[in-house]
Amino acid sequence: MFKNIQFKIILIFFLIGIVMIGGFGLFFIDSLNTIYGQIQSGQIKEVGQVMDLINQLEHNTEITLIICAVVFVIVGILIAIFLSKFVIYPINKLIKSAEKITEEDAKKRKGNKKRNEMGNLENAFGLMTTELKEKLSEVSTQKNQIETILLHMTDGIIAFNRKGDIILINPAAKKFLSIRPEDNTFDDIFRKFNLNINMEKIIYLENWTSTEQRILVEERYVNVFFAPFKNESERPDGVIAVIQDITEHVKLDNMQKELVADVSHELKTPITSIMGYADTLLEGEYDKKTQDKFLNVIATEARRMAKLVTDLLTLSRYDNNNKRIQKESFDLGDLVKKCQDKLAIEIKKKNHTVNCFVTADVPPVYADKYDIERVILNILTNSIKYTKDGGEIKIYVGFVYNDAYIKIFDNGIGIPEEDLSRIFERFYRVDKARTREMGGTGLGLSIAKEILDKNGGSIDIKSVVGQGTEVVIRIPTKVERE
Repeated sequence: MFKNIQFKIILIFFLIGIVMIGGFGLFFIDSLNTIYGQIQSGQIKEVGQVMDLINQLEHNTEITLIICAVVFVIVGILIAIFLSKFVIYPINKLIKSAEKITEEDAKKRKGNKKRNEMGNLENAFGLMTTELKEKLSEVSTQKNQIETILLHMTDGIIAFNRKGDIILINPAAKKFLSIRPEDNTFDDIFRKFNLNINMEKIIYLENWTSTEQRILVEERYVNVFFAPFKNESERPDGVIAVIQDITEHVKLDNMQKELVADVSHELKTPITSIMGYADTLLEGEYDKKTQDKFLNVIATEARRMAKLVTDLLTLSRYDNNNKRIQKESFDLGDLVKKCQDKLAIEIKKKNHTVNCFVTADVPPVYADKYDIERVILNILTNSIKYTKDGGEIKIYVGFVYNDAYIKIFDNGIGIPEEDLSRIFERFYRVDKARTREMGGTGLGLSIAKEILDKNGGSIDIKSVVGQGTEVVIRIPTKVERE
């Protein structure tokens, strides 16, 4: 727009110049025509006059040029002033305002663009930060879960890298293998157990090497299972050792083996006696007295074997939950007195003094009456057997904390303290020879404990060698059960 205005101004000056030049040209031509007319008409006849007219024309032309120049300058100045004041100045002001507005708008757009770019970048960083926080939180949660699992696992876990250094271990592993603070590598931990195994065998000969070992650590048996683990490239990256405490399993296994051996021995002895005496009777003729003696031994051993088989069947039924518990309400004091009466002959043979004291207001018990009677008979029989002739046995029947109880005291031979923790094990005998001589099977206390457990009761035994034994039996009352 500004360029167009400049072009118009130049055009105006150009037109003014043309007009002035045209006017001057017309003036000059008119003057020449005048002189030429005068010459033709004869008004001017001399050359001098002509030269004078020409000089006058030249002078007039110079004056006219000067006047035209002055007029042109004045007109130019006036036009310039007019254009500058009323046209160019407002236009320049408008242009400057437009440029200022344009610059401000450009700056604003640039600022907005920058703000938008910064906003987008900020949003992107915010989103990345949020996602990173979520990922870190998720990783932290998983880490805490794994640490909690490892911390509270009953099995031990140890992870080794390819160099054999420990990279992870839980408290159970430290406990099971008695790991010291200075034990930091695979060899440090397992070298002391003389195991025929190493990291290379586990990692590279997994399919040809036994990766399970049983170790005896102090008094514990532990089973260690070794397994290699791989990295993202499916290359061996280390070994994990899983340690399980199998002490109880080994004990149970040993008890099972011992049970089989004891049962075999207990059955073999009477069978051998029966076969021996029976063969002796068949080989020759003996008098009536000898035959009766042999037959009596055969009958005794047969009854002993029958009792053993009966006890084993009873335990088997309890173990397999095949024994039906028929609970009923009955008076415990009356049952104890009846058991005492049943054993009156044995008591008399050994000349024992047996006194039974029943506390008043003992509520009826709620249990299997036949099973409880069997327990009482077993405990009383043991007291009678293992108390020297002329001994004293006291029985108390009472009630405390919703349980009826039976306490049986004797001044017999007692039980050594180291044997008290095992007396409820099957076939366990303090004195095997004497127990077998007295006709015991070693299953009586085991059966008694099973019976009381099934009926919600308990049994506890305290004893001092040479002073006697105290047995406490607790049985739930009907009031508690209802």
